[in-house]
Amino acid sequence: MTPTLAITMGDPAGIGPEIIIKAVRRLQPRLAAGALKLLVIGHGTALAAAETLLGGGAPIPVVGEEDAWPAVALLPATDERGPLPLGQVSPEGGRFAYYAVERAVKLAQSGRVAGIVTAPLNKEALNLAGHHFAGHTDMLAALTGVKSSVMMLAHGDMRVSHVTTHVALDKVPGLLTPERLRKTIDLTHAALRGMGFERPHIAVAALNPHAGEGGLFGRQDIDITTPVLDAYRAEGMHITGPVPGDTVFVKLRARQFDAVVAMYHDQGHIPVKLLGFHVDPATGTWNSLSGVNITLGLPVIRTSVDHGTAFDIAGRGIANEDSLIEAIEYAERLAGG
Repeated sequence: MTPTLAITMGDPAGIGPEIIIKAVRRLQPRLAAGALKLLVIGHGTALAAAETLLGGGAPIPVVGEEDAWPAVALLPATDERGPLPLGQVSPEGGRFAYYAVERAVKLAQSGRVAGIVTAPLNKEALNLAGHHFAGHTDMLAALTGVKSSVMMLAHGDMRVSHVTTHVALDKVPGLLTPERLRKTIDLTHAALRGMGFERPHIAVAALNPHAGEGGLFGRQDIDITTPVLDAYRAEGMHITGPVPGDTVFVKLRARQFDAVVAMYHDQGHIPVKLLGFHVDPATGTWNSLSGVNITLGLPVIRTSVDHGTAFDIAGRGIANEDSLIEAIEYAERLAGG
């Protein structure tokens, strides 16, 4: 049996419906061959409008939770309550975004779907709807009863997990504890094994320039990171570091490692996004992007696009679906598909 992946629409007033339709059409050969099954969870009217915008075609059928699902189907997240203003922040958009994820989590926990792929939501709309979360990660933690998780970004062979993410830079050194570092490494190692790496090679980025330069630029890499990595090496793990941040990602791109553990948000995000955003040199504008956000440490598989709702281009038919397709592919790998 081919496992089914749930795709949550995110905020239906954004580009979620559009990139879902584009992704489904590009993946149609695999869907028709039975190699992939997708269950879209979201707003039926918004999805139908995206189908019309992108040239019609066979509509995605609407199903109920207990139905036998075809290769691709739409499960309404909740009841619709009137028109949804396209490209605008609204409580209705936030309400649908929340209930899509809630329903997907329940289906994943029951085994009906093998993983969840999330299209972007809007944090303001989510809170206007009365769901007070900072975004998908906090919401998923609450819905699954997990206290904390780890963010991994991926673009092709660039896989980067993070010891810390959304905290002020001056708080990072205090958050670099042996326990937190071990959790990040353990979850990264398990994720790589789930992706098919038999003996993953992980590099750990240094917190300080030149890995502290013998203590001249800080001692965290010497006193905290190195003993943790030495213990892993003694256990047989293939792990390297601490590697200075100005060279570790070059080595990752050269495939010397399978993943890098970054110490803080921008250290890990900048290299992945620099390679994932494709810029038109003639105009100086980016015309496409790819990259996946993978949440490690949840009891369910969750991958996501690495971009926002893009309200400014919603309904124009120009949103790019590459990141969503890459997120689907990563979810497949983690689900063993």
